[in-house]
Amino acid sequence: MTSDQFTFTIAKTDGVARTGEIRMPRGVIRTPAFMPVGTAATVKAMYPDQVKALGADVVLGNTYHLMLRPGAERVAKLGGLHHFMNWPYPILTDSGGFQVMSLAALRKIDETGVTFQSHIDGSTHVMTPERSIEIQGLLGSDIQMQLDECVKLPCADDVADKAMRLSLRWAERCKIAFGDQPGKAMFGIVQGGAVDALRIESARELAALDLKGYAIGGLAVGEPQDVMLRIIETVEPHLPREKPRYLMGVGTPDDIVESVRRGIDMFDCVMPTRAGRHGQVFTRHGRMNMRNAKHAEDTRPLDAESKCAASNAYSRAYLHHLVRSNEILGMMLLTWNNLAYYQELMAGLRKAIAEGRLADHIGEVKEGWAQGERDGFAEPLGDLPKAADD
Repeated sequence: MTSDQFTFTIAKTDGVARTGEIRMPRGVIRTPAFMPVGTAATVKAMYPDQVKALGADVVLGNTYHLMLRPGAERVAKLGGLHHFMNWPYPILTDSGGFQVMSLAALRKIDETGVTFQSHIDGSTHVMTPERSIEIQGLLGSDIQMQLDECVKLPCADDVADKAMRLSLRWAERCKIAFGDQPGKAMFGIVQGGAVDALRIESARELAALDLKGYAIGGLAVGEPQDVMLRIIETVEPHLPREKPRYLMGVGTPDDIVESVRRGIDMFDCVMPTRAGRHGQVFTRHGRMNMRNAKHAEDTRPLDAESKCAASNAYSRAYLHHLVRSNEILGMMLLTWNNLAYYQELMAGLRKAIAEGRLADHIGEVKEGWAQGERDGFAEPLGDLPKAADD
C-alpha cells in the first residue's frame, strides 16, 4: 500500500542490519534495496517493464546528464521524468555533483556552486544547490539528493575537510530550496574522505537538519573495501536510526552484502548494467566473462535454477557467440541476467534479516561464490570500460 507521505518503517533487525519499507505516493520501496541506474532516463539495454518484473521498486536518474540532454525544462514540459521514460514508480535522482567533478571538461568550485563546461558540447553551466534542487523538481523526482562536493580518494585531510564543510553549507541551502514537498524527500550526503572525525562531524551536522534520509557519499571511488566498510561502521551510529541510509555508487555483490550487514538500506551502481554490456555476468556461483573461448561450446545456461529467462534459457555458447559478434541481443541478455541476480541477492538479504539469520545467509552466499571458484566457474572480470553516460 502506498502512502501520501514519505515514510520509512523498519520491520525487522538482525544486529544493525534492517529490513523495512519506504512508502510514498508512487510506490513502496522494500529495503535493503538495489536501484538500477537509469542515467539518461533509461536503464541501458532493458525495457522498463523488465526492470520492474525483476523486483526493482525504484530506479535512479542523473541530474547532470538530464539537465544537459534533453534538458530539465523540456522533461517537465513533456510531463515529467516518470511519464517521459514510462516508469510510474519511485525515482531517485542524484544531485549531479559527482558527474560535474568527474566529467566536466573545466570546472570552478566556490561557495555559490560549480561552474562547468559540458562534456558533450563545451557549453558553460552553473550548478548551485538551489539549481540542483530546481532541476530535480522539474524532473519530478521522488527522492532528491543535496548538491555536494565529492573528492577522490585518497586525498589530503585538509582537502576532505574543506569539501565536507562546503557540502554541509550546501545541504542547508538545498533543504531551504526543497521546502515542504508532501510525499517526496531530500537526502543529505555524508562526506569527509577517509577521515573518521570528519565523517562523524558530517553525519552529526546533517542529522541535526532533520532530513528525511541520509546517504554516505565519496566512496566506491577506488578505495579498498576495508576502508569503505570502516567508514560505514564509523558513520552508522551517528545517523538517525529511523531514517533510511543510502550508500551511493556501491557496488559489487560482496560490497552490498557486507554493507547490509553494517546497516545500509539502499544502493545503486552501474556495475551490473555496464558489465552486461561488456560480456560479463554475475551469478550465484560467481562471475564469468562470456568473451572467453572456454564458453564457445558450452551448452549449459548461466544458471538453470534462476527464474530469469536470460539466465536459464540460453546456452553459454550462444551468449559467447553474441558477445564476440557484438550483437545487441548479447548486451540485452547479459544485462537482464545481471540485474536479475542483483534483485535476487536483495530479496535473499531481506528474507534473511526478517528470519534473523543474516550471518548464516551471507555465509551461504559466499560459499556459492567460493564453490564457483573451486569448480573453475568464476572468472576475474578485470577492468570494465567506462562511458561518460553510464
